[in-house]
Amino acid sequence: MLDDLANSVISGDANRAAEAAKNALTGGVDPLNAITNGLNRGMKQVGEDFSKLKVYLPEVMMAAEAMKAALAILEPAALKKDSTSIKKSKVVIATIAGDIHDIGKNIVSLLMRANGFEIYDLGRDVPIDAMISKAMDVNAEIIAASTLLSTSMPYMEDMIALLKERGLRGKFIIMVGGGPVTKEWATSIGADGYGDDGDEAVKVAYELLQRVKPN
Repeated sequence: MLDDLANSVISGDANRAAEAAKNALTGGVDPLNAITNGLNRGMKQVGEDFSKLKVYLPEVMMAAEAMKAALAILEPAALKKDSTSIKKSKVVIATIAGDIHDIGKNIVSLLMRANGFEIYDLGRDVPIDAMISKAMDVNAEIIAASTLLSTSMPYMEDMIALLKERGLRGKFIIMVGGGPVTKEWATSIGADGYGDDGDEAVKVAYELLQRVKPN
């Protein structure tokens, strides 16, 4: 069933993806497992194929639509599960300014919410000042920024610089991620954490919350 979910995304077949999601639920597959090891695995393959020019933008967009169709079925089931979080921590998350892609960000939001985090998802193409303001308003522990475009990556660095300028850098844990983002680049701009995918983002968030927040 996990393979069917992955392959439906790879083939960009939204109807097949929705059917695979229903089959997974009726077959007793944990919805988070279906998302992480089914849909995510398929989307990762599409991303790798795109980077190697084996597929092109239309195929990527079809894969994204297939993933959305399956998520519409799996997400409600995933959110019904009891939280196993040891701490109800607040996270402000958004796709950063200049980027309208949100599938990866949505998956991270879903998995973090399902793991007990209190999520404030601001959507896509969100100015850095709006992210900071929301984090201040809700007294968040974490600000998480995502992008699929390399042209939007500098805004992540700008956000950290703006926090420093306002004397707020030590108040928040900063996490970044997305297609062009790497762990090394995240470190170079002064971010606290990086997640390669939604599952890793949850693990990193847990780890960071156990440490002393940055000065």
